[in-house]
Amino acid sequence: MYTDLKRTWAEINLDNLEYNYRRLRERIGDSCRFLGVVKADAYGHGAVQVASVLQQLGADYLAVSSLDEARELRTTGITMPILLLGHTPADQVGHLIENYITQAVSCESKALEYEAEAAKLGQKLRVHIKLDTGMSRLGFLCADGHFAGGVEAVCRSVNLPHLDAEGVFTHFALSDCAGEEARQYTIKQFELFMKVIRAVEEKGFAFRIRHCANTGAVANYPETWLDMVRPGLLLYGYGPEAAALGLKPVMQLKTVISTIKVYDEGTYISYGGTWKTTERTRIGVLPIGYEDGLFRCLSNRYSMLTTEGTAPIRGRICMDMCMIDLSGKPGVDVGDEVIVFGEGHPLDDMADAADTIPYELTCAVSKRVPRVFYRNGRVCEQELRILR
Repeated sequence: MYTDLKRTWAEINLDNLEYNYRRLRERIGDSCRFLGVVKADAYGHGAVQVASVLQQLGADYLAVSSLDEARELRTTGITMPILLLGHTPADQVGHLIENYITQAVSCESKALEYEAEAAKLGQKLRVHIKLDTGMSRLGFLCADGHFAGGVEAVCRSVNLPHLDAEGVFTHFALSDCAGEEARQYTIKQFELFMKVIRAVEEKGFAFRIRHCANTGAVANYPETWLDMVRPGLLLYGYGPEAAALGLKPVMQLKTVISTIKVYDEGTYISYGGTWKTTERTRIGVLPIGYEDGLFRCLSNRYSMLTTEGTAPIRGRICMDMCMIDLSGKPGVDVGDEVIVFGEGHPLDDMADAADTIPYELTCAVSKRVPRVFYRNGRVCEQELRILR
């Protein structure tokens, strides 16, 4: 669906995506595979468009969270390997095989379920074995007293005749955190990961792809790159690691000023009266609210960027709109663009104000916000997903 309604929109700069990919590819070298994480609609950037660029650029793998996400890519011309990180019910194994999707396996019981379904079809399912080395979420338990049993469970799983155990991976919990404790914890996870792999190899099985380097590890732990890296937020150019590597943000969120009113001293602004004018105040109304992904917790805590500088949010953010203080900005008028986050107004600042991470903010940009994609400096596609 297409809309030409200039309300609130997200600009996705695919040239910046290409720039980031090439910078990261130079960093890791040609001998290391590159997996682009495009789950959650590529963190709100548009999974199909991002995957298309990565495929054109020669990336080796993509990662998604669900079968539906993988199917969307397959039905839109994405042919490169896809790793499905989340759970898939065993009765969907046929769809995994049919669509050439690699399934993550996080325990022996799931391996057995997938084996049984693949056997019924007389085919093999490609899988990557997930090890829990300290994220304490998904994966074969293998730490401390679980080591011997975990290795045996992995060995039994990779030798199932209808599973093709191409890869093995783990996920770092603290690789993007500063400090010696975080560094030691990440090293401990990596050492356990390698210890399990060596133990499995000693029992006669060698994985073709070993991967564990997420965003933090790609930036901070080159010894963990192994056979493939899988940067998430780093690829999209946000966070301190991206800034340190000179990467560029891919998304800008913009809106317009729909109304301007001047209020007298002592006027409450928005729900709950959380902000009151202390003098005559010029207030601009913006057609963006928490339904668009502008978190309500940013009320009275964040500013937007106008052509005459930043303008603080006044009063509570509403479902469909919010108010900003335009006092002292006489040149800012109705219809002017306002940057919620983007060039000159980093997403990281918004994340700090909301006490969250950039991931959550880009993922939160709702489906009613049109995406406008730029390639070679020009608009190449516009998409509104509200009616999909």
